Amino acid sequence: MNWFLKGLKKGIKTERVIQKNEIALWSTRIMKAKENGKVSCPTSAIENSIWNPERCIFCGRCYPYYYPNGDEDIFEVKQNNKLFKRSFYVYPIDVGTCSGCNFEVKLLASPQYDMTRFGIFFTNTPRHADALLVMGVITERMEEVLERAYDAMPNPKLVITIGTCAISGGIIGRNPKIKPDVVVYGCPPNPYTILKALIKAKGDKL
Repeated sequence: MNWFLKGLKKGIKTERVIQKNEIALWSTRIMKAKENGKVSCPTSAIENSIWNPERCIFCGRCYPYYYPNGDEDIFEVKQNNKLFKRSFYVYPIDVGTCSGCNFEVKLLASPQYDMTRFGIFFTNTPRHADALLVMGVITERMEEVLERAYDAMPNPKLVITIGTCAISGGIIGRNPKIKPDVVVYGCPPNPYTILKALIKAKGDKL
């Protein structure tokens, strides 16, 4: 809440540096603890003592044998494009979420995160988009919608999947056929992680 109080006193103030104490701990990298024990993971995200962020729903059932270490850099940029460095328009598409990812993505436009200072904007049509931001478990009827949105985008274009559901299908779903260029892990991922991934995707530095 510090950013909010500062904003009231001095006007709107955004944070250039990530405040570690404001990140939800259970949306960061999971590490193995010293003690050993049997883990009952509902998505098999932990097998042979190896954590798979693609399948992890961050439920915390692996605690105390595994614990979050506070590292929010749990994203992977397979391909970026420096053509988007000055302005980067993102089209969010919900293919079947619980609204968790939606809330976190919506926060990117709030005064605390203010993605526009990095030249990142939302657009309400894929025809004006540089990147497709996919959220949720893909459903049969939304699969065609997703493909049509992708086809409507001009080249060059990027695909960004955020959250376990969009990446691996989570508990009940399946992953999209469209191969992502950027993967943001989490269930849901915190806004700092999403923002850093978007900045890297547009070929910019933090």
